[in-house]
Amino acid sequence: MEKFPIRILIADDEKNIRELLRDELAAFVISVAAVESGPLALAELDRTEYDVFLLDLTMPEMDGITVLKKLKALEISAEVIILTANATVHTAVEAMKIGAYDYLMKPFKIAELMPIIEKAYEKKKLRAENLLLKTQVKKQAEIPRLIAESRAMRDVLERSKKIAQSDFPVLITGESGTGKELIARVIHNASPRADRPYVVINCGALPENMIESELFGYEKGAFTGAQARKPGLLEIAHQGTLFLDEIGDMALPLQVKLLRVIETGTFYRLGGTREQQISVRVISATNKQLKAEIAGGSFREDLYYRISALTVHLPPLRDRRDDIALITEHFRCSIPAFKQKRFSSEALKLLTEYSWPGNVRELQSVVHHVLLLSRNDLIAPADLPYELGERPASTGSRLEDREREHILRVLSQTGNDRNKAADILGVHPRTLMRKLAGYGMGK
Repeated sequence: MEKFPIRILIADDEKNIRELLRDELAAFVISVAAVESGPLALAELDRTEYDVFLLDLTMPEMDGITVLKKLKALEISAEVIILTANATVHTAVEAMKIGAYDYLMKPFKIAELMPIIEKAYEKKKLRAENLLLKTQVKKQAEIPRLIAESRAMRDVLERSKKIAQSDFPVLITGESGTGKELIARVIHNASPRADRPYVVINCGALPENMIESELFGYEKGAFTGAQARKPGLLEIAHQGTLFLDEIGDMALPLQVKLLRVIETGTFYRLGGTREQQISVRVISATNKQLKAEIAGGSFREDLYYRISALTVHLPPLRDRRDDIALITEHFRCSIPAFKQKRFSSEALKLLTEYSWPGNVRELQSVVHHVLLLSRNDLIAPADLPYELGERPASTGSRLEDREREHILRVLSQTGNDRNKAADILGVHPRTLMRKLAGYGMGK
């Protein structure tokens, strides 16, 4: 019989009951531990993560109500089931008001207890999944459809779906803007973990100390401003997938900690003494040449071999020109307000022939800006940015002026919030920074 993936702690001062419960539950769940007092239970819960805590109300050294109150103060996440005799039912009800999940009167049978344990475990899982929605570093907006009509991309997609069936770490490489996160999504969605969390963190977008606290979480008082315990993204991704975008930008001290997580499946929250156990599949992505980074001393060789058990390389857009017209049409259709507009065959030809140094992300930006700024429903070569074709400089200059006006207007509307403006404009923040630098507004 397959055991439930539930970790249980029992606290009961009656040895016979304690050991009988432990032995019988061991046949149903993956982990059961038992202690004889409240203080020992608190110490064990602070040291090890449990899903369900079976707590006797009437223990001599520290009663169940006191233990429960201390659990809440410590922000222990285990769901508590009270074990009570008939004479203390009213106290058990009080315990539920404090936060216990349920209570069961002694004597009872395992057949009565197991359904309550299962429901308590489901509640704990649901809380963790709700927390995922609140603490994701990156907004999980609808993922754009992956266009894969070219031979090169069909090969990538086929390889990705095969890789998805294993549980080894994956490294996705490719230039900036090629769609590495889309491929990470494909792998997760085609994997046995598809119905579990998919958690994203961009290692190049956050300061080192913030990435560490987001990944590992922290205990109350771990640093200034840590006013409550916070689970990290590693915990939230438990049984799912953790996508580490731009892993080549991760600081060396964090690389050491990540290596330990991958090797052992364990870690400590910042300021914590209790070892956390997790099962996550790690997918990493980078636009850097990691072997060159290793040679330069900025990336650990041992971590590289851990994260690159399986690899996927995304070709640049210039090597998959068969997809450009289809991707352009996809981006056009994604904005209902511009559904009446069309790209002429001449404009599509110029888009297809351009080298696209910014890859799909640059193409998306150009399509959206042209749709927004063009006055006619049929988009002609003259409506495209000058660098895409051989047209008089004045035409390109007019379009660049209109683009500049639009960017500055959006920036003004967001109160000079450049990240928010980049999001509205549909460009990467670094692209916006380059544009502003060109306008003499780099700082």
